[in-house]
Amino acid sequence: MQGIIIKNISNDYVVKTEDKLYTCKARGKFRKEKTIPLVGDNCIFDEQKNYIIELLPRKTELIRPPVANIDQAFIITSAKEPDFSSNLLDKLLCIIEYNNIKPIICFTKLDLLNEEEIKEINKVIEYYKRVGYQVFKNTEIEKIKKAFKEKITVFTGQSGAGKSTLLNKINPELKLKTNEISLALGRGKHTTRHVELIEMYDGLVADTPGFSSLSFIGMTNEDIRDNFIEFNEYRDKCEYKDCMHISEEDCEIKRQLR
Repeated sequence: MQGIIIKNISNDYVVKTEDKLYTCKARGKFRKEKTIPLVGDNCIFDEQKNYIIELLPRKTELIRPPVANIDQAFIITSAKEPDFSSNLLDKLLCIIEYNNIKPIICFTKLDLLNEEEIKEINKVIEYYKRVGYQVFKNTEIEKIKKAFKEKITVFTGQSGAGKSTLLNKINPELKLKTNEISLALGRGKHTTRHVELIEMYDGLVADTPGFSSLSFIGMTNEDIRDNFIEFNEYRDKCEYKDCMHISEEDCEIKRQLR
């Protein structure tokens, strides 16, 4: 029988079919093959013995958070507590683009800003819209709901940015656990302990463990360069096709920054 893995806790995988949920174990062959089933995997399983037999090919995969076959990623971005980090947001955008997943930015905690801070964050929002990203504020609940339709969506972003809080606003029946910001660490306490796909507004949405750092695992310098979409308009105008936009002469992207 075929299904999709929607939850993983320890060695138990919850597999969803059209009308039923099954709690399964993964066959030992996956360990021998050094393959780990991920939430989002389409799989063949034995519904009598409750074993996952085969994983079907993945179209996308993320290492952190560990999910497969994601269509789009909502990057939950705090404006304050923790403070907005363009560096972290740009890293996430680059990694998500590299994995052929559509990134969507959602700003949270705008109510904590004073008037001057609101002006500054609005400039940031307009910039990301201008370069081609879809951007929401966490108050635009109805627009966010419509974005879920027929998609598998992952919520990601730094700890304490408000992922679970936003999901609770979108669907109060979830009652996902949330927690306060650690004042000592300046970031949120982790409250989501596993990855799970939740049926929501004609799609599947994942709430994932938060994190406050990430790396470009498996990406080359060229991969990083090529997944900043701001460069797309000017890349072909550089003198050299392999331009890294750092110290090269006649770099159009560097010229645009002047």
